Amino acid sequence: MVETQIAARGVRDAKVLEAMSKVPRHLFVPEGLRGAAFADEPLPIGDGQTISQPYIVAYMTEALGLRGGERVLEIGTGSGYQTAILAEIAGRVFTVELIESLSVKAQALLGSLGYGNISFRVGDGAEGWPEEAPFEAILVTAAAAAVPPALERQLGPAGTMIAPVGTDWQELIRFRKRDGGLARERLLSVRFVPLVTTH
Repeated sequence: MVETQIAARGVRDAKVLEAMSKVPRHLFVPEGLRGAAFADEPLPIGDGQTISQPYIVAYMTEALGLRGGERVLEIGTGSGYQTAILAEIAGRVFTVELIESLSVKAQALLGSLGYGNISFRVGDGAEGWPEEAPFEAILVTAAAAAVPPALERQLGPAGTMIAPVGTDWQELIRFRKRDGGLARERLLSVRFVPLVTTH
């Protein structure tokens, strides 16, 4: 998977490739779909949510530019797979999931795999995690028409945020906080489940 779907398509960050090789992706998909766990496609995980295709997980992680040791906010825990990839590189991952059953399942799995540097919250991802802000990096794994203002505020100085933006047609955008403003860079066209909020 790592060689043919990720490295061969241009992902070069050694830390990302190592994390993708290490995290057992098949454990994060429903048992009936484990035969397809390493295929380069998103898979349903229940509650209308998906686990992103391996290439997109690696691409988004590389685009964050993590060097190791950072405090990272993830919006949309989902299966916990992207959370694990981040936790392999970052110092601490704060992950927010609206659907409690998904969060509980991810907490149990990630705990069983020995991750001790992940904090979980059940709540509205659009509100982020203000008590733990600022974050050096933010990764959003569901699409909104615009990035929620709370997430912009919680991104630290010189921080980087990766988020899919759009409704029917989405683009992956890299936001960089510079001199108090937010610089936008379009990366590629994507298809994510919508960011569900409580208001």
